[in-house]
Amino acid sequence: MYLSIPNGFIVPVYYVEQHVLDIGKKILQEHNSYRILTDEIIDRKDIVIGVSFGDQITYRWKRQKIIMEEYAKTKGVTLKIENADADAAKQAQQVEKLISEGIDVLILVPVDSYSAAELVDKAHKSGVKIVDYTRLIQNSDVDLYISYDGLKIGELQGQYLIKTVPKGNYIILSGDPDNFNSKLYKEGAMKYITPLANIKNIKIVADKPVKNWDSNIAFKIVEEALIANNNKIDAILAPNDLIAGGAIDALKAQGLAGRVVVTGKDADLEAAQRIVRRTQSMTVFNDPREEAYAAIEGAINLANNKPIDVQTYVNTGKTNVPAIILTPIVIDKNNINSVLIDSGYLKQNEVYAM
Repeated sequence: MYLSIPNGFIVPVYYVEQHVLDIGKKILQEHNSYRILTDEIIDRKDIVIGVSFGDQITYRWKRQKIIMEEYAKTKGVTLKIENADADAAKQAQQVEKLISEGIDVLILVPVDSYSAAELVDKAHKSGVKIVDYTRLIQNSDVDLYISYDGLKIGELQGQYLIKTVPKGNYIILSGDPDNFNSKLYKEGAMKYITPLANIKNIKIVADKPVKNWDSNIAFKIVEEALIANNNKIDAILAPNDLIAGGAIDALKAQGLAGRVVVTGKDADLEAAQRIVRRTQSMTVFNDPREEAYAAIEGAINLANNKPIDVQTYVNTGKTNVPAIILTPIVIDKNNINSVLIDSGYLKQNEVYAM
């Protein structure tokens, strides 16, 4: 009797040395070739992506949600979205709910960059892959990290301040202490501010974090610093536009809005309005469209077990994870029209509404 051998079983062989077959090498090679082939042929059409936002407080995050929903629809995938309202315990419950609903991949914006490692572990144990979105989860082994360069954001803010106000009294506001990005923003900015403070050109009169990025807390810190320094404040490092808004409200109460240089980040509509009114000096633009598209594409590739083309890896404290790092842009009165309005991100009539 004769057996017909399928072509798939007729393979070249490899030898470690003469007459010694390296069958392990060939099996691995054939397995990888098959996996790549089937991944290219069979793209799943039933992908469900969970999204856990840390909050929806700022314009940026509200915009992110809309962009993700619209883009996911064009890709034919289902999104299940939750908002934790800046509550880590609530986020943990929502993540468990999403996992129980059978999601394939979770896009996670952690409320707490440190405790969220537990959420990553839970997801992985259930076979759910993780896209860590914008805030690096410490001591985790996420499958993909997508963010704008946090250190660069801080550097842009610090550079802007020392160029505009090389001498004077500074208020240093940092973001939520449980958010790892807060550390990066401040580190980047202080790289430029500290040398001038060391030679006494700059005097730091207040240096405080703002819990939950709360604009009311920012208002209070700036209000107290103004009282303590007889309103003699020249510059305020604000890590985002929400905090900048609180700081500017405190300045406005003393008739100082527009006379103190204030930074920001996110290019919120309100920030853009303040820039054209000259009460906020600048903001750093992290285009949420680029970020959201990258997250959805990355999640789809993970669900299909496809490789993701990355050039960068970041260390979480536990391991190096593949990362897509995007480049931020400074926005001020000189380029607000060309970057934010001409690109369609904001509408001219809304930015210039008085």
